[in-house]
Amino acid sequence: MAAFSEMGVMPEIAQAVEEMDWLLPTDIQAESIPLILGGGDVLMAAETGSGKTGAFSIPVIQIVYETLKDQQEGKKGKTTIKTGASVLNKWQMNPYDRGSAFAIGSDGLCCQSREVKEWHGCRATKGLMKGKHYYEVSCHDQGLCRVGWSTMQASLDLGTDKFGFGFGGTGKKSHNKQFDNYGEEFTMHDTIGCYLDIDKGHVKFSKNGKDLGLAFEIPPHMKNQALFPACVLKNAELKFNFGEEEFKFPPKDGFVALSKAPDGYIVKSQHSGNAQVTQTKFLPNAPKALIVEPSRELAEQTLNNIKQFKKYIDNPKLRELLIIGGVAARDQLSVLENGVDIVVGTPGRLDDLVSTGKLNLSQVRFLVLDEADGLLSQGYSDFINRMHNQIPQVTSDGKRLQVIVCSATLHSFDVKKLSEKIMHFPTWVDLKGEDSVPDTVHHVVVPVNPKTDRLWERLGKSHIRTDDVHAKDNTRPGANSPEMWSEAIKILKGEYAVRAIKEHKMDQAIIFCRTKIDCDNLEQYFIQQGGGPDKKGHQFSCVCLHGDRKPHERKQNLERFKVWYHVCSSRGKGCYNTRLKEDGGCTIWYNEMQLLSEIEEHLNCTISQVEPDIKVPVDEFDGKVTYGQKRAAGGGSYKGHVDILAPTVQELAALEKEAQTSFLHLGYLPNQLFRTF
Repeated sequence: MAAFSEMGVMPEIAQAVEEMDWLLPTDIQAESIPLILGGGDVLMAAETGSGKTGAFSIPVIQIVYETLKDQQEGKKGKTTIKTGASVLNKWQMNPYDRGSAFAIGSDGLCCQSREVKEWHGCRATKGLMKGKHYYEVSCHDQGLCRVGWSTMQASLDLGTDKFGFGFGGTGKKSHNKQFDNYGEEFTMHDTIGCYLDIDKGHVKFSKNGKDLGLAFEIPPHMKNQALFPACVLKNAELKFNFGEEEFKFPPKDGFVALSKAPDGYIVKSQHSGNAQVTQTKFLPNAPKALIVEPSRELAEQTLNNIKQFKKYIDNPKLRELLIIGGVAARDQLSVLENGVDIVVGTPGRLDDLVSTGKLNLSQVRFLVLDEADGLLSQGYSDFINRMHNQIPQVTSDGKRLQVIVCSATLHSFDVKKLSEKIMHFPTWVDLKGEDSVPDTVHHVVVPVNPKTDRLWERLGKSHIRTDDVHAKDNTRPGANSPEMWSEAIKILKGEYAVRAIKEHKMDQAIIFCRTKIDCDNLEQYFIQQGGGPDKKGHQFSCVCLHGDRKPHERKQNLERFKVWYHVCSSRGKGCYNTRLKEDGGCTIWYNEMQLLSEIEEHLNCTISQVEPDIKVPVDEFDGKVTYGQKRAAGGGSYKGHVDILAPTVQELAALEKEAQTSFLHLGYLPNQLFRTF
């Protein structure tokens, strides 16, 4: 209990955690929990079984409880509920007036956009109508940027229309898409001063205190419009100083900090988003946290953990809801009507309830995307963006949305792109690193060539059932058609899976198939071999795990499911159009050799190939690979490796002995000299 309490976890949660025999936090929990409790966005990557669910659900539960407690006390008159309008009452960059991939730090001054192909901009919360004013911008990296001034009419791409003035790191000034040389280039560690003299109609800039001279004269059509500090970034980070901190290069000639401007000179931004809400309105169907999981199983597991962690939380109690397919919607709607604080769900059903207004996202403080790489690979990027766009970046009680993204790897391009778009300066908690091949993993690939291995011809109907893609094609031996070879490969893949188990005497294995129906077919083949779910101890004892599986088998759904037939409105039912998609058909051709080369490039290794007998070749490092024996024996036999290195080890030992002897001789002389003197 003490270990979790030291991280700031409230005693009620720490007690529940201790009863689960979690005496010490795991690495991912020790790193992530304090960061999330501190209010930051967090990207985390860790292996399965690392305690990742606890790493995000424990702080989510605590902050949701604290939010509810604040609101409860506010209703009793003990506290004043803040409003998002407070954001617009101070000089900072405006979260309601920015590009989709533009992030603003919690101080409102540090700004970032990690989009590498597009420009994303932002304006400040306030502008000026008259006077002589100055602000500074510090460059934190070598990305591309433009800083300056713009009106509310201007596009966020500063300097590309007639309502804004920009100065870029390339040394160009820009207005109305005209880019001209001005001053000099600037980059990381440089500080740019932005000057505005509205009375004279002048705009100028400085670099590290050096006045670069007049840049623009304000044209007549802009003279009666307020000018706002603005910037546009491409893979860059800046920090603004409007005068609350001491300037690095204080202005001269009567220019004053924006924060010192008289109220009569200031105009507030018209972009206020949801900040005009002045009081928190109780909505039973508006949770404080939304946790999105890629599968029903993960959603159920996460909800069970939440129930355990919140066991001792009271006054107010937390109300959680599981929103997944396969459960009657009326039951979920009933819970929503009675009030809910934390929602855990899968994309399909969540999307249905949000789009119909049954689930309201206006009060969400936490958005958690668990297994984000899985969500993206399943095609849910649009869903994630829709959900994020409906959640206020600043809630009605003045709290910023926190986003937590969990992924098998943080180095996926898609995960990086997503995080840059929806997160604010996230902290990376990466306990995995980039994908690599662990020392305990041995990769081999088995080429399947039905032209050289004619086993498929002799199997008749006793082979594994395939996916019926070619059910109406001529696949009999001798047809010599592409469909015949395709069907033959499907048959051989099933046979090779059985052969691998037998050859290496596997007592445990996980077999991944491309589709759910392939999983079902392989399970049925193992049952034909005498195995199956109820045959414990048999060589082919097995269970099948995939999203469509239920205790009562849904055969009708499995019959309807085809990944090959992805174009048809019937999802392949009754369709035997085996032409390729690009030829107007319904099938996809996978270039497996190309896929293999991409895997090798991704893992930065060469995967050796084995023959159809699946006998693994001798490894250059530690002799013949014997799966499952190293762990049982308490370590592998490295005889081959030791034999190779033995002469070198003996030579090193002799050199070490010689070096130590020389050291003793060298150490003797100074001692004698010391005694002599």
